[in-house]
Amino acid sequence: MIREGLLNTLLMLGLLAVPLIAQAMGEPFVITLATKVAILALAGVGLNVALGLGGMVSLGHAAFFGIGGYAMGILAAPVQAYEPLMTWPIEVPGTKSMPVIWAAAMAAGALAALAIGALSLRTAGVYFIMITLAFGQMLFYFAISWPAYGGEDGLSIYVRNGFPGLNTLDPIQFFALAFGLLALALLFAHLLARSRFGLALQGARQNPARVAALGIRPYTLRLTAFVISGAITALAGALFADLNRFVSPAMLSWQTSGEIMVFVILGGVGRLFGPVAGAALFILLEHWLGGVSDYWKLFLGLILLAIVLFARGGMIGALAGRQVAHD
Repeated sequence: MIREGLLNTLLMLGLLAVPLIAQAMGEPFVITLATKVAILALAGVGLNVALGLGGMVSLGHAAFFGIGGYAMGILAAPVQAYEPLMTWPIEVPGTKSMPVIWAAAMAAGALAALAIGALSLRTAGVYFIMITLAFGQMLFYFAISWPAYGGEDGLSIYVRNGFPGLNTLDPIQFFALAFGLLALALLFAHLLARSRFGLALQGARQNPARVAALGIRPYTLRLTAFVISGAITALAGALFADLNRFVSPAMLSWQTSGEIMVFVILGGVGRLFGPVAGAALFILLEHWLGGVSDYWKLFLGLILLAIVLFARGGMIGALAGRQVAHD
């Protein structure tokens, strides 16, 4: 327990130190990479609530990631076009305020997760995996055929959204926002796992019949966790779209769902800081090996295979020497 806590602390300090050192050395690109790690780790934290706590293997979490991105684009695009968001029945303006956009993205992600989860959770196992994938692909193809927001070409946002008191165009200040939200999400996930709800959810994952015998509906527990998971992942999507100042249907694709799951598996399913470790390794490999070969994901696949076969607790579990999640 102490070793894992130390690893988690070093991981977060390392993620914080890299952009600070890059700022001192005048390397804004490295700051952007660290920001990308923080945002993708946040998406992984969202999936880990469903997968690690609830045992729900979802291949459709890109749906919530993309919904968060499109929520940002839909709200911010009218401002740069000097048009209202809607004119009937009342005129509603767009917004460039990050807190408003984040709240809208999380609400949209939660509502989508509620609708998708209400149907998907009536199945289990491979059927649940396939139905979440199907919902994700439905939204992907809807975005491709949505000309109002760029269709297949996506939507560009030329000016980054604002946060009170900060210059969000400054890479280090935008990193601070992403890092702060990641830290809050990790704290929330920690408290959730140790709450009555979290313990009941883990019980439902291990033995749903016994939980049901106590008068607790496993379906309700899982649906609630799925909604929370969708909201956190949508927040990450809004941040990611803001980082790139661009949103496209690719954010909704099954490949994105797969990548988010890879972050969680690399770091350790059910490990609180597993998504941070997984996202960091993914971005490092992409940056270091992507310039050497177009087939850099071959090495990622080999690492993933080694972790699945020999380190079921992921990198965090292997380094901490403990294989059981949520000890």
